[in-house]
Amino acid sequence: MPERPIGLFDARYRAFLETVSDTRAQLHRYCARMTGSRLDGEDLMQETLFEAYTKIETLDDAHRLKPWLFRIAHNRCIDFLRRRNARERAESAYSDDIGVVAAEPATTDAHRAIERLVGHLPPKERACVLLKDVFDYSLEETAELVDSTVGGVKSALSRGRAKLAGLPAEPTGEPNHPLDPDTAQLLQRYVDLFNRHDWDGVRGLTSADARLRVADCFDGLLTNSIYFAEYERNPERWTMELGAIDGEPVLFVLFQRGDRWEVAWPVRVHVAGRVIDRIEDYYACPWIIGDASESD
Repeated sequence: MPERPIGLFDARYRAFLETVSDTRAQLHRYCARMTGSRLDGEDLMQETLFEAYTKIETLDDAHRLKPWLFRIAHNRCIDFLRRRNARERAESAYSDDIGVVAAEPATTDAHRAIERLVGHLPPKERACVLLKDVFDYSLEETAELVDSTVGGVKSALSRGRAKLAGLPAEPTGEPNHPLDPDTAQLLQRYVDLFNRHDWDGVRGLTSADARLRVADCFDGLLTNSIYFAEYERNPERWTMELGAIDGEPVLFVLFQRGDRWEVAWPVRVHVAGRVIDRIEDYYACPWIIGDASESD
């Protein structure tokens, strides 16, 4: 598997990202629904795009770029779910000889409800319902993307649709991952120092080998970046505050728009041993916040 670029991303890779910009929001929606996390979905989409970049010469037909990207994303999602101790559920979902319960495909009005509830399904049913009923791929295209047969897709669709029909119209609520007091205090200190532009103070909260990933831009050691300088020289009025996405505590960057503050993007901060050892800044991913407003 190709490794992600280290340090500042080169111009050729950033140019490739521009060529697929129209597809990225849909790829993110798919990955987010498959994983149940908008941030994990973004990470997998970033991995998908870099893998596609390294293999672009193998794509014979440029018109097939979008389904090709979806297939890479699907495989990445399945690998992610398996790594998350979902191997047994994934294997049972790929069995096509389970009894089929008839169910009708979703109408357009039901798409958002499906996206909220689809996380209750095993991976293959989840993928088939998303690709066929939300992203409007044909049975044949869906079968190709999930490496199955048309019959297998039909079975997965029927099982998935039947299970969705038996679920309540609204989810029971987002999962909650409360912070321990020490971590909560550390993150609040980080936010306070960040908002005061006390960059030396912020650095003092991070480990010597802390990693930084800035979407579409940088992946490497925090000490090798100009991360804080970029915030310092931003001419707009911004602030940072604690928040949550999909029940996961994150930091939000907000900008003043007229007389109110608007969330622009999230920042994921990982703490180990009472210091910050990894920062993931999603400044180039506005679809994460847009996606949140559609689905919450």
